[in-house]
Parts: sequence; C-alpha cells; structure tokens
Amino acid sequence: MITRKYYLFDANDKTPGRMATEIARILRGKNKVDFTPHIDGGDFVVVINSDNIKISCGKGNKKIYYRFSGYPGGITAMKLKDQMIKDSRKVIHDAVYGMLCKNKLRDKMMKRLLIYTDENHKHTINGTTK
Repeated sequence: MITRKYYLFDANDKTPGRMATEIARILRGKNKVDFTPHIDGGDFVVVINSDNIKISCGKGNKKIYYRFSGYPGGITAMKLKDQMIKDSRKVIHDAVYGMLCKNKLRDKMMKRLLIYTDENHKHTINGTTK
C-alpha cells in the first residue's frame, strides 16, 4: 500500500528549473526509502504563488516555447515573458514535465502536481514545506 503525502512549494522568488528538480524528485518518489523505479510511489506536490517566480538574466526575451498543431505552417512561438502574462502555471508545468523520466508513468506523476497562481488552495499539507 502506497501512502501519499502533500508537499507544499512556495514559488515566490525561486527559479523554475531549480524548483522543478526538487518537485520531480518528490513526484517520482525518490525521497522515500522504498523507492522502486517501475512503481509509481511518489507524493502530491502543491505549488503556490506561480505568478511570482524569478526569471534570471534576460530569459524573459530569450527562452521561447513552441507549439505545433500538426498542419503545415502551424508552428507558433511564445516568449517566456508573454507566457508568464498568459498563464504562469504552464511555465512550472513544462519545467517539471521535462525533468521527469520519459516512460508510461510520467502522465500519472503529472496528475499529482497541483499549481496555483496565488496562496489559496484547498489541500491539507501533511508533508514538509519547502
């Protein structure tokens, strides 16, 4: 039986990449003593204040997110600063998604990542707070 805890991360003044490595570790379950690579034994992660993440050294204009619709000419690009204005939760989501292992368990792990733009959430935190 897998017991899952809720961990709280405050994204206020933290870079997305450094925070994503810690979140991916908890989602995968590597912080537990009974870690097994083929079993999804990770915990829930609640991220608050995603609007206040820190973007370092001009990445707002340099980093570009691409989407492709599948049709000819259907590629669209969006800069990081524009993505932060549109939806800052996607920046953290994409960073964590890229850090997780590329197998069948990745989508199940991502369902346990809960991201909020402000401090209001409805989950009871019983794990440690980062």
